[in-house]
Order: sequence, then structure tokens, then C-alpha cells
Amino acid sequence: MAQHNLTGNSGEALAGTYLAGKGYRILFRNWRHAHWEVDIIAEKDGILHFFEVKTRRSKKFGHPEDAVDNKKIQNLINAAEEFLYQQPQWKRVQFNILSITILPGEPVEYFLI
Repeated sequence: MAQHNLTGNSGEALAGTYLAGKGYRILFRNWRHAHWEVDIIAEKDGILHFFEVKTRRSKKFGHPEDAVDNKKIQNLINAAEEFLYQQPQWKRVQFNILSITILPGEPVEYFLI
């Protein structure tokens, strides 16, 4: 498996633990429909949250959240629309980006947008 895939998998595992510790109830990981994917779908306080998780092991290419462009946001919205079509009971939704930076010798850094 390529290094970037391993980093992504590590980040999503860290994200699940981090979010659970913040009181989110993880409903789905890597939920897919057609060619769209949501990294994490979770619930907290009656609000359905759609998370895009971005992880970096270096700051060479900027912060992880910098990689979330308009196309990625539109794909997240499209996936969320399909999810809500399939599960229409949700009335309140929120879109989030969880940025995770893993630098050698430093604590993991989380930034929730």
C-alpha cells in the first residue's frame, strides 16, 4: 500500500478516536455512493455531521485542510444529499473538515473546521 494511503488510513483511525472522545457517535466510516465518499458520518446532539478528514505527516505541502478544494467540497455535498435521500429522518446537518498533522517527535495536532 502506498505511503499516502497508509497516512490517510492512520488519520481516519485517529479521527474516529478523537471525535468519539469529543462526544460524537460514529455512524459510518468511508460511506460510499457511486463515486462519492464521506470519510466519517457522525451524530452529536441531534445533528448529523459529515466529516472530510485530511492528514499530513509533513508541513512541506501546507496544512492538511488546504487540500480540501471546491471539487472535494462539492463531492461531500453530493454524497450528503444522497445519504439524506436514503435516510430522510435527519433535519439538522453540518459539514466539517478535520485536519490532522502527524509530525515526528511531536503530539498529533487536530484542527476542526
